[in-house]
This record gives sequence, structure tokens and C-alpha cells, in this order.
Amino acid sequence: MQSRARILEDLAKVTTGAVSTLAGIKSEIEGLVRQQLERLLADMDLVPRDEFDAVKAMAAKARGEQEALHKRVKALEGRAKTKSPGRAASAKKSGRAAGAKPARPRTTKRQRPAPKA
Repeated sequence: MQSRARILEDLAKVTTGAVSTLAGIKSEIEGLVRQQLERLLADMDLVPRDEFDAVKAMAAKARGEQEALHKRVKALEGRAKTKSPGRAASAKKSGRAAGAKPARPRTTKRQRPAPKA
């Protein structure tokens, strides 16, 4: 009976040693995988989350401002059309804004006479 108990004790010790060895191998493999992933992510040059969120907020704010300015321009254009329809129509035809001064004609430099030889 003692030999059987001794065999079971030895078997338990071997099993315990195998489990601890497997646990050590598992932690070592996890460490290697983690290193490889960190190296891969570093090579990808990814943006940190806080920087991404900051840029996203800036873009949303700029979009909101752009929409507000678009509405404001539309309102101003509507007021300009109702205020002076004749001026706005003639300005559109001439290609200049209503109330703008006409462009001055360009003057050319006087050409000097060619030197006599």
C-alpha cells in the first residue's frame, strides 16, 4: 500500500511541476506576442486616441461655423436682392458687385522710339 501511495505522490509532484512549467511557458509566449504587437503598432505610426478626439472636435466645430456662415451669406444675399433688385441684376450682368466702383482702364506705358543706328 505504501508503494502505491508513494507512486501517487510522485505522480502528483510530476503533474504539479508540469503545470508550473506550462504556466511559465504561457507567460513567456504572452510576453513575446506583446512585444511583437507593440513593435507592429509602433511601425504603423498610429494616432493616439486623445489627439484623434481633439481633431475630431475641431472638425465638428469648423463644420458648424461653416454652416452658420453659409446661412448668414444666404440671408445677406436675400436681403441684397430684395433691397435693390435693379442694381443687383445689373451688377451680375457686368460681373461686379452691386455698389462697386467700375474698374479703371489699364494704361499702357509709352513706347520709346528705337535708337537710330
